[in-house]
Amino acid sequence: MWKRDEAVRPAAGQQPAAPQPPAPSVAGTTPGPRFETGSSMEKDIVNIGKSVVIKGELNGSEDLTIEGHVEGTIQLRDHVLTIGPNGRIKAQVFAKAVIVLGEVTGNVTASDKVDIRDAGSVDGDIVSPRVAIAEGAHFRGSVDMQRKGVAAAPPPPAAKATPQSPAAPQPVPQVAAVQRA
Repeated sequence: MWKRDEAVRPAAGQQPAAPQPPAPSVAGTTPGPRFETGSSMEKDIVNIGKSVVIKGELNGSEDLTIEGHVEGTIQLRDHVLTIGPNGRIKAQVFAKAVIVLGEVTGNVTASDKVDIRDAGSVDGDIVSPRVAIAEGAHFRGSVDMQRKGVAAAPPPPAAKATPQSPAAPQPVPQVAAVQRA
């Protein structure tokens, strides 16, 4: 509910002032909402245009959109790679997330997600914990959907088997008591 400020309220016995129309604003002079310019709010995005051809290794530390041709290796380990509708990639791709609207020939490894959209095409193997393939998209290869941290963690060591007599009682595991406040 809106509450009027006490300082604006007219004194007893006074006529309230007629409301004034808002002053016309000139575009660009009226301050708009202010946003913090922290690293979580700013996202650097680089575009590679349709006419650009890159052969070799492409590394970066910001989000990247490719509309041109790239051959070789693309590494954006902590960032998003978007292959636009005109993008043609013949490369091994390593990124946090990969969005495919164009064509990719080569293996794609993403630490978060691979998303192949309607007209997107991937010919190669995908390794990512999450994979989305839209209806109408093209995919030829294999998918390995490893969960984060599963491949890096070694299996737990096997417990040694100790021979016990059938009449011997089995040890009971101790459970710590939980206190609630």
